Amino acid sequence: MLDQSLLQTATRDRGTAPWIEVLSGLGEKGPACVRLWTGRQLWLLDVGFGPEASSPFHVEWLEGADAVFITHDHIDHIGGAAHVIRAGIPVHATAQTARALPPGADLRLLPEQGLTIIDGIAVTTGRNGHALGGVWLHFALGQEGLFYSGDWSEESEWFAFDTPPPAGTALIDASYHLDAVPQSDRLKALDAALERLDPAVQVLFPVPPSGRAGELALHLMTRGRVTLDDTCRAILRDALAVDGVMAAAQRLAPVIASAFDPAAQFLICDTPNADSGMAWRIVQDWRDSGGLGQRGVVFFTGHMTAHARAIAAHGGYFARWNVHPPLRDQKRMLARLGARRFAPLFCPMPEDYLLEPDLPPVLVGRTLL
Repeated sequence: MLDQSLLQTATRDRGTAPWIEVLSGLGEKGPACVRLWTGRQLWLLDVGFGPEASSPFHVEWLEGADAVFITHDHIDHIGGAAHVIRAGIPVHATAQTARALPPGADLRLLPEQGLTIIDGIAVTTGRNGHALGGVWLHFALGQEGLFYSGDWSEESEWFAFDTPPPAGTALIDASYHLDAVPQSDRLKALDAALERLDPAVQVLFPVPPSGRAGELALHLMTRGRVTLDDTCRAILRDALAVDGVMAAAQRLAPVIASAFDPAAQFLICDTPNADSGMAWRIVQDWRDSGGLGQRGVVFFTGHMTAHARAIAAHGGYFARWNVHPPLRDQKRMLARLGARRFAPLFCPMPEDYLLEPDLPPVLVGRTLL
């Protein structure tokens, strides 16, 4: 039940002009949640939890919200959806992302590519190159429009990316901060690290199934026997029939069709920080048998929580697989949009962007569109 006194606070002084306010995700790799006032309705863009257990979804973020938009199904963007559903707030998401919602959602489907009119506002969506069913959002608001990327990547050989229309205000994924290393160099570093291992050692790659699992498997197929756990196989089986996945994915069909093989050289398993699912069961087995770091090692390729860092300290490595934009792509996106101001989201020190050349001003606080 929403607190009515808080609702009155959230809806007070909205004004008639549209504005945005980043509730969470600015100045931290934390849950994504942005408040958007359209001039008539209050919308939330993403309702994340984590990725750290110490970064929960705050139910008060929902106060006064008329609708929620979810860009993709990773926990730091969708983890608070149960609270949304309990509050009876409509959820706008693609059909693929909606599969990850708890039961009972008041669902309003978004296309992965296209334009939808919602309460008289043109909302454009496009594939984000980051996750199965994942989209960026563009709102025809203000004089020049608003772009919200959620998470995005233009380097994937697995997911397609669609170019967004121009926008004067941009809220962009800056998860890699000022890191400029391209995916091509990341792959070389990963291959070099694998070359240094004894061929008899098994390698576990904890992954988000709807994210890097597929393209990581494609890359590893050239090096040895690859197997996918049942969660990854189920999601990737669906991916083969989805337009948002590149044609190269068909090469993975035999791996997807094969049952999970715990004796394979490369084990690709849910969850991304090995804190549950098959990845955690494998880590427990190696740890309990004394094999962690000897018989088997763990390669983390994305953001590492405290749990993942503890595993890596005893038998693991970090080898980033780019699923977010490096600095070059962040700058190129802002130039392509013609953005006059922006917010670098999901990084710890957004103020560093103030010193970067060739960038528009960084927005702070509630901002009129």
